[in-house]
Amino acid sequence: MQGSFRTIELSDAPYEFDGLRFLTVKTPNLKGRGDICLYVPKTEEPITDLPIYILLHGVYGSAWVWALKGGAHKSAAEMMQQKKMKPAIIAMPSDGLWGDGSAYIAHHKKDFARWIVEDVPLAIKENIPEASAKSKLCIGGLSMGGYGALWLGSTYPEKFSAISAHSAITCLEEMKLFVEEPLSDYTQEAQTPNVIDLIKTHPTKMPPLRFDCGVDDELLAGNRLLHQQLQEFDFTHTYEEFPGGHQWEYWQTHVRKTYQFFDAATS
Repeated sequence: MQGSFRTIELSDAPYEFDGLRFLTVKTPNLKGRGDICLYVPKTEEPITDLPIYILLHGVYGSAWVWALKGGAHKSAAEMMQQKKMKPAIIAMPSDGLWGDGSAYIAHHKKDFARWIVEDVPLAIKENIPEASAKSKLCIGGLSMGGYGALWLGSTYPEKFSAISAHSAITCLEEMKLFVEEPLSDYTQEAQTPNVIDLIKTHPTKMPPLRFDCGVDDELLAGNRLLHQQLQEFDFTHTYEEFPGGHQWEYWQTHVRKTYQFFDAATS
């Protein structure tokens, strides 16, 4: 059957490990190819409509970092085995691999937002038997990926059942802390509003939202400000702070919060 993508490469089962699968598709949104790392759990009975939990990486990373630096698939497998969450596909796409980080928005005639929101779910549903058109979507991420989750979840609220962010960039200006590319590179196609402005655009359509940040994180002030703005706006959400900084040890621990939140939202 001819799918929606001109070219597709999917890893072969004999060479896969730890439940991880790797998918590469060519898409006009990236003017080329995009990578997706997937954790597809084995279930006692065949399931064809597993929910899809998208995890977005931060600057400097790619499709592999959530799994091979964050152990996201191992945390998910353990929680599923312990019945702390129901089976779900963990989708870990690249951001499009522009510069130090694409910020998951459209610029340089590439639509990094549509890559995540449209191409990634479609590629999974067309190529992974455990997913289908009925699969519910949730979106989460860390740092720049936290910004992507907040930004994309707020821009396309009808597509997602829940949003979760760790150590998130909350306004585009904070990208300057991490990337060498000038901020003007990101805003060449459109001015990008802050997360709070997006949420205010259609608050009644927003899915459940949670986010957290480490007390030693350089992005703590921005997260606290977003929390305060949401409180002033009387928008229901969950915000938490924990020990730790902007580091993998923090995200390895707290991705479990994301899984629990997504599990509740898709039940």
